[in-house]
Amino acid sequence: MAIGNLGASIKSNGFTELKYRLLFLLIAIVIFRVGSYIPVPGLNPLRLQDLFRSQQNGIVGLFNMFSGGALMRFSVFALGIMPYISASIILQLVTVLSPSLSELRKEGEAGQRKINKYTRYATLVLATFQAVGIAKMLAANGIAIAPGISYYFTTTITLVTGTMFLMWLGEQVTERGIGNGISMLIFAGIVAGLPSALGKTLEQVRENQLQIIVLLLILAAVIGVVAFVVFVERAQRRITINYARRMQGGKIYSAQSTHLPLKINMAGVIPPIFASSIILFPATLAQWFGNTNGMHWLSTVSVSLQQGQPLHMLLFSAGIIFFCFFYTALVFNPKETADNLKKSGAFIPGIRPGDQTARYIDSVMTRLTLAGAIYVTLVCLLPEFMILTWNVPFYFGGTSLLIIVVVVMDFMAQVQAHMMSFQYESLLKKANLRGGN
Repeated sequence: MAIGNLGASIKSNGFTELKYRLLFLLIAIVIFRVGSYIPVPGLNPLRLQDLFRSQQNGIVGLFNMFSGGALMRFSVFALGIMPYISASIILQLVTVLSPSLSELRKEGEAGQRKINKYTRYATLVLATFQAVGIAKMLAANGIAIAPGISYYFTTTITLVTGTMFLMWLGEQVTERGIGNGISMLIFAGIVAGLPSALGKTLEQVRENQLQIIVLLLILAAVIGVVAFVVFVERAQRRITINYARRMQGGKIYSAQSTHLPLKINMAGVIPPIFASSIILFPATLAQWFGNTNGMHWLSTVSVSLQQGQPLHMLLFSAGIIFFCFFYTALVFNPKETADNLKKSGAFIPGIRPGDQTARYIDSVMTRLTLAGAIYVTLVCLLPEFMILTWNVPFYFGGTSLLIIVVVVMDFMAQVQAHMMSFQYESLLKKANLRGGN
């Protein structure tokens, strides 16, 4: 609430809306980074550091990257935003299968608010389950100073509260800042790990663990991947749309031609984030509980789900491809697009309006989504091979680089949209003043 009041006061002091949104985003990121350094009480920091250092190259390392280092420091934001992402996945899957939730989606903003409320409840349940599991794991490894009822209560409440606060903060950034709040928090966490990752890489070069030529090849690969991601994300498949000659308001409008732009990767960074979340949850639990309570078979599962293992690559690729098609189907409806074209008197040359147009658009979108899914999968699997081949201490390319590039592009597009709207409003004001004179 304090952040909202601060934003209102800033806006009332004469700041433009864009400056207000940028400042709000900056304050939210600072709060997120400060919170990632506030430790959970009742833990032995030295033993905690030893535990996470031994597991940082596996699933825990990827989880730690998404949390911006909060997991390694076991701060109040240790769970990060991943429980909310997992809850969003579950609700979206259930919405497709449940007729009542599907009807809620069709109710517009009111229905979406109810679905968001259910997502928050699911986040609370998942975060509580994960917090209790982590608290039990830390106690089993002797990291808890005084494992008892108070320890479990304090740790669980602290971790769950941190996740719920991050969820609220992300929603506030989406509403009052610029860009998608959850993506911006994940972006901030990844960028925060860049300096240390680059430092480790340079340290490897200094100690002759990594050759200069290999470092140059890695740098060239990163630049190439960035250029490739920017090219594909800006690429469009344009379907020609013609408008028939029509009469409106006593005026005759001649036939016009335009296009329907379709992106290759319409799902953006959602598929790799969702796929990572789906794998991280069971893999992390298997790794933490593999050596406790006699469940040694979980150790085998944990090893199979580690970075670079065939099972991990297979599940990760399948998850990306699935969510590319699933999320694209959620945000783009060929039938609805065809109906809108028909109502506006538009048609695709050589294609009959209505169902035939819907089938044509659906076939084009299916081919584009397949190409986009393959592109996202290849980019996200790049770090797997780089880590195995050159022992790179950071996820160069892959999910992290894709998130960074796509979020930056979306951020720049929204900033430009705000600037264009301000310019348009100023032109309208000038035109009104001239008209009044």
